[in-house]
Amino acid sequence: MSTAESRITDLEIKISYAEDLIDELNRTVFRQQQQIDLLAGEVRLLREQIRNAAPAEPRSLRDEIPPHY
Repeated sequence: MSTAESRITDLEIKISYAEDLIDELNRTVFRQQQQIDLLAGEVRLLREQIRNAAPAEPRSLRDEIPPHY
């Protein structure tokens, strides 16, 4: 095998590894985006629950004093 053929073979091998790595990174990014979307939905639900659970009447300032006073 000549030097040129050897270099081409080495480049083909490196490209193959690079393509595999890119595919794996794409899958990782896709999974992470799914997790982000799920967590964003949960945060949205929690915000709605907090809004709905908020007391309708104003709280007294005495309710705000920490218990150690």
